[in-house]
Order: sequence, then C-alpha cells, then structure tokens
Amino acid sequence: MDDARLGDLMAVLPPLLQSLDVLQFIARHLNPPDFDAVMQAVGTPEEAVRAIRSRLDDWPGRWADVSSQLKIVSDAVVTAFEALRAAPDQENGLMAVFRALRYLPRAEEALYQLTDLAPISGFFLDPALRGDTELLTRLAHPTPGVETGVLHASNEPGSRGGFSLYVPEYYTPDRTWPLVVALHGGSGNGRAFLWSWLRDARSRGAILVAPTAIGPTWALMGDDPDTPNLARILAFVRERWNIDPARLLLTGMSDGGTFSYVTGLEPTSPFTHLAPVAASFHPLMAQVADADRMRGLPIYLIHGVLDWMFPVQVAQQARQALAAAGANVTYREIDDLSHTYPRDQNAAILEWLMRS
Repeated sequence: MDDARLGDLMAVLPPLLQSLDVLQFIARHLNPPDFDAVMQAVGTPEEAVRAIRSRLDDWPGRWADVSSQLKIVSDAVVTAFEALRAAPDQENGLMAVFRALRYLPRAEEALYQLTDLAPISGFFLDPALRGDTELLTRLAHPTPGVETGVLHASNEPGSRGGFSLYVPEYYTPDRTWPLVVALHGGSGNGRAFLWSWLRDARSRGAILVAPTAIGPTWALMGDDPDTPNLARILAFVRERWNIDPARLLLTGMSDGGTFSYVTGLEPTSPFTHLAPVAASFHPLMAQVADADRMRGLPIYLIHGVLDWMFPVQVAQQARQALAAAGANVTYREIDDLSHTYPRDQNAAILEWLMRS
C-alpha cells in the first residue's frame, strides 16, 4: 500500500471501529426508559465517520476492494445512527430502534471480509485477548485446504430455514471442537444473530452455527418443523468438521431461548448444554420433561432485571422448576440488562461449556 492509502486507512479505521463499538453498546443497553439518556451519553461518533468518508474514494488496484467494503461499513454506521436519532419521532419508536440496529450486523459482515488487516482482525477478538500472541499467530497462519471463516447456507436476507456458520480460521481436524448453536429472537434471522457470537467463538476456538427459523419465529407451539431442521443442520456440520460430542451447546435469545427449552428438553435432543437468554418459560416444561434427560443436564440461564417483555420472575421460576426436576442450573441475573442480548456474557458461557 502506498503512503497516501496507508494514511487514509489509518485515518478511517479508528472512528469506524469506535462507532461500531458504540452501536454494540447501544444494543446492549437498550432499555426503553433509558434510550434518550444512552443516546445522549454516546455523543455523535458518526460525525467522525462522515468526515472521513471521502478518503475512501479512488483507491487504486486491489485496494479498491478494501475501500468498497469500508464504504459499505461506513454507510451502514451512518444510517444506523440517523435512524436511531429519528426513532423517538416514529409512531412505534421501539420498533424503529430495532430496525436501526439491524445495520450493525450488516456492517460487521462487510467488515469481516477485511480481517487480513490486523486492526480489523483485532476488532473481531475479545479485547482481553487482543494481545494473546499465540492466538494471533494461529489466526495469521490458517490451516490450508480447510473450509473456515464465515459461510452461509440458503440464508440470504429474507429467506427462512437456512443457517450461517463460523469456523475458526485456525481450525484443524486433528481434535474435536465445541459447537455453539445460537438461535435468534422473534422475527430475526441467523445471518444477523451470528455476529452476536462470532467474536467470542473466534477468540476461544468454537464452531458457531446461527440457524434461521422456518417460520416468522421458532415453533413454540403446534407443529414443529424447526427441530428436524436443526437436526439436519447439525448433521451437515458434523459431517464436515470434527465436533466434540460432549460440548454441543444450544443457546438463544428471547423466542430463541424459549425454543432452546422446547427442543432442548426433548429426550432425543443431541444437545449436551442449554443456555437460554431472556426467555419465556412455563413450569410445565420441566414437569413434563423426560426425567432421564433432565437429570444433571447443564443449563446456563441468563435474564435481566430490567426485562420488559419477560419479567425476571419468569427466570426465577424457571430456575426453581429446572433445579427441582434435576437439572444442573447456573443462574445469572443481570441488574442492568433489559430485553436484549448480552454479548458480554458469551465468554462466561463458553468457559462454563468447557468445564461442565
């Protein structure tokens, strides 16, 4: 890269990555009564992105592809902040906020294409591990001839029933790898939800699958086409990568968390660990579950005190009912968490998966 383009890149990346961090912060702290205060606290980081946007023009040769991806990220960031600031004036302001935050995974997906650049690779690592020289060395020397990175199977935006997948760049088939199957919330999709987990899977060496429900949300009642679809996806992954049969985690947010109960408590479920987040629960789920399945089943339950959709008392009842039925329950009640996904808990979930 010539000096001019290097200078442009060094000017562009800091405000761009900072703005993405701020969007992640807003998503994590999305509690409707606090929205205005959060937006005021974060300031206007998108202004710095606007200011450097023109420095992405006219990059020569192969660097044109880099500038093209960075333009996608920059435009998604600016659009997200514009939509967030306009949301309170919309008829349904909360839904407008959710729509605005959909630009975050779009930006992350575009940015991930550039992880051969060290600052961008570092963005997709746990901040605590960005100085881990062993991890950085493994990332810099991916296994040749092995399919790794982010892959999509019939999971284009707007489609249903497909899945997105992340395999660590340093995957090798000579050992088994833990698998995380992460289920999106109602009306969501796996292609977007993948980015809620990718940083931690990449940092700690887990294969990650984010399916998309066949219907508008997961099959929480009536006919269940999602359980056989999950079995199909799991079989696909196990055929191609060496999965640890003792470390099969099913987790999910909101409706995805509820469905992790619905399918994960089935006696024939292949999943060894469950981690529902911000999920609904009825005590009958535990009472009618197969006793052998429940006995000692590791369940990591996360819920926010501020959850406005499923009050925290729902999780407290779930904890009691699951423990009474014989499950090995780990419970995390988070004081500042509303009905949103706590990315900051992924590392603890993975550590629990590896030791339980």
